[in-house]
Order: sequence, then C-alpha cells, then structure tokens
Amino acid sequence: MSATATTTTLPAGTYIADPIHSTFGFQVRHNGVQLFRGSFDDVAVTAVSDGETVSIEGSAKVESLNVRLADLKGHLLADEFFAADKHPEVAFRSSAVRVDGETVEVEGELTIKGITNHVVAKGTLSGPVVGLGGQPVLGLALETAIDRTQYGLNWQAELPSGGKALANEVKIVVEAELVKAEG
Repeated sequence: MSATATTTTLPAGTYIADPIHSTFGFQVRHNGVQLFRGSFDDVAVTAVSDGETVSIEGSAKVESLNVRLADLKGHLLADEFFAADKHPEVAFRSSAVRVDGETVEVEGELTIKGITNHVVAKGTLSGPVVGLGGQPVLGLALETAIDRTQYGLNWQAELPSGGKALANEVKIVVEAELVKAEG
C-alpha cells in the first residue's frame, strides 16, 4: 500500500511580516508548577517563494522583550540570560520548508546569544486572502521547543523544597501575518 501526499508551497513572491499583527512569544515552566510567558515586540519575518521552494528568515530585537516587571526585564536582558548589549537580536534562517496543505514544517538555524543550533518548527499556513490593504496576505504560525542551556541561557536557582526554579525547555511560538510585497 502506498500513499501520496499533495505538497503545495507559498504562491510566488516575497512576503513581509506586518509588525502590528506578528508575535514572537516564549514560555518556560517556573517553580516547577506554572508557565511564565514573555514576548518580543519588535519582530521581522520574511518569506520568499519562487512557487516551488520557500525560504524564511526572522529576527527579534532583544531589547523589545515584553514581561510584566521592569526589574525582571533588566535581569533577562543582562548577561545571565540574553546579554542584550552584546547580542541584540534573536535570529532564524530556514534550511528547509515543507508545506502540505495548511501544515508546515520548517527546519533551520536559530541563533540566541550568539549561539546557533538546528531547530525544527511545526505549524500552520493559512491563506492567501486579499487583506484590507488590497495585497495578498498569509498567516504563518510555528512552534518549537528548545533547551535554553544550549544557547547559554544558564541561570538557575534551587527551590527550598528541592528542584529547579526554571525549566530548561522553552517553548517558542511565532505567529506572523505575512503581506505580499509589491513588485
């Protein structure tokens, strides 16, 4: 028995993330009991398709980190975490993009704090539709999980009852509204 999957790709063109309608979020288990969430507000994503192959690049300005407490933001931007003064961006560049209907899998290189590792992200692709501005628009939603210690994000504290204050696994969620560039 054999099965054939119909593979599609993005319509040809260059698609740029609408910065107002695109997000880069992360979550990590804190105190072993609850998820802590944060995000980066200054996000850029570009997807380029020739009608057959697709490449995706993305970045986030580390200084645009959004968390609820200013003191915590300062701690996260310091050397124990992102070292924002030395490494101002988180960056991603795809090496393979597979689209099958609305399902997408993206392999590539993720760089955080100057350290690059291979990741695989899975998610969905929706559209295209003609957006309010009259241009074709796509929706791209991707998730992956990384071990933060593989990127030099090594801060840790022991809980008084035992165990670690911060999990090593971090879930990353990127959602981008991609608008076709004119020309």
